[in-house]
Amino acid sequence: MKTIIKSVICIASCAAVALCQQNVAPSDSVSKSTTAIGYQVGGGSTQVDLKATDAMPQASGEAKVEAKSGVTTIEAKVKGLTPASRLGTELLTYVLWVVSPDGRTSNLGEIQIKDNGEGELKATTQLQTFSLIVTAEPYYAVRQPNEAVVLENALRKGTKGKIYPIKEYRLMKRAHYQKMGNPLALTLDVKNVPLEMYEARNAVEIAKSRGAEKYAPEIFTKADGGMKMAENALARKANRKEVISAARSTVQFAEDARALAAQRQEEERIAAEKAAAAAKAKAEAEAKAAAEAAEAKRKADLEAQRQAELAAAKQAQMKAEADAAAARAKAAADAAAAKAKAEADALRAKEEAAKAEAERARQAAEQLRAQLLDSLNRVLETKDTPRGLVVTMADVLFDTGKYDLRGPTREKLARLSGIILANKGLNLEIEGHTDSTGSDELNQKLSEQRASTVRTFLVEQGLAAESVTSKGYGKTMPVADNATAAGRQANRRVEIIVSGEVIGTKIGR
Repeated sequence: MKTIIKSVICIASCAAVALCQQNVAPSDSVSKSTTAIGYQVGGGSTQVDLKATDAMPQASGEAKVEAKSGVTTIEAKVKGLTPASRLGTELLTYVLWVVSPDGRTSNLGEIQIKDNGEGELKATTQLQTFSLIVTAEPYYAVRQPNEAVVLENALRKGTKGKIYPIKEYRLMKRAHYQKMGNPLALTLDVKNVPLEMYEARNAVEIAKSRGAEKYAPEIFTKADGGMKMAENALARKANRKEVISAARSTVQFAEDARALAAQRQEEERIAAEKAAAAAKAKAEAEAKAAAEAAEAKRKADLEAQRQAELAAAKQAQMKAEADAAAARAKAAADAAAAKAKAEADALRAKEEAAKAEAERARQAAEQLRAQLLDSLNRVLETKDTPRGLVVTMADVLFDTGKYDLRGPTREKLARLSGIILANKGLNLEIEGHTDSTGSDELNQKLSEQRASTVRTFLVEQGLAAESVTSKGYGKTMPVADNATAAGRQANRRVEIIVSGEVIGTKIGR
């Protein structure tokens, strides 16, 4: 049998079973602890062992794990696994799970085992920190692992990750499936009957035994109908893929029906408990309320009398305090008015001084910008724009298709760096541009190289590295029509944008 790799796709047959994580009643589950591993995002792939449990001591495996931004990839390989049915006739396949640090479990997919006991699965999870376990299950689409755990992750020498203990996660009791799945204890004949058919029969039988016909009839009807379609396809010897597809669809509907039935039965049990508790509480509350009402009336009468006496005394006190407060308030208001006038006069004088200072600073920045524009224009063509002063280096300053600086180009850039060094507080953004000739990749690379070369030279001339940045835009920002030679030449350029608070806003030319 070939290794078949499948990842579980959670299909919500109705809103009540939309979540893949199935809440199971405490009586149907047991708790277990394990160890999670935190993988570093961007740290590359690493290997962890999958060690056998007492349930299948000869089994082993490993997983290659790589955590990236938003997703972690997992490539698991196992060996030494016997058919799952040897652990119990209700068990048919193996499922790989992740367990989050807070104990939530998620089905990553089914591992179907070859005749030599080996299998593999590639899957992804959004978790970065988790534990890996492998369980034997009655079918691939189960929502919660059962206690037939055969493999658990373990650090090996060289594993890149940090250990986090998971104090508790829940495993469904085997009794939830025992004597339900594969009721006839049939020997599997996977050469003639796909394993998925056995899983589908298991899933439908388990759902039926858990009350799905009563508590989730609509979904169970779909599962039952799907089972009949799969059996018919098998009987008429239809294409194997058609049989498997029908069987897998049946498994999902059956699991949805089982999960919804379990949920509704739990809700029914909780509702009954709540109703009984509510009835008892109501009777107790009514008796208590009657006693409390009598006591409350007695206390209320006494309190009313006391409050009346307090109110009269307080009324007299409040009048005296109000008269005194009014006198103090008038005096305070007069003082506050005088203080406010003095503060307003001082603030007005301060604002006028600030405006004068701001105007002087604006004029100084405007003058410096104009001087800088003139100085730069003496070296290379420079324009004043809302972005800053834009110095344009034409294509002729580079050899065709090259990014090395020619001798004259170095001289001009050396003069430009001298001007910039003489004026503190300036920032330079160097942009490389090309025409549309050639591939996008080549143009992008050339524009980046030219911009980077100019930046490197300027930094070597003494400009602070943190004040000079470079970026290539390829052909994406033309200033002329690429249909003409002149337009293409104009588009082949390097622009140096000079900006900074010391030169203020745009002043025009």
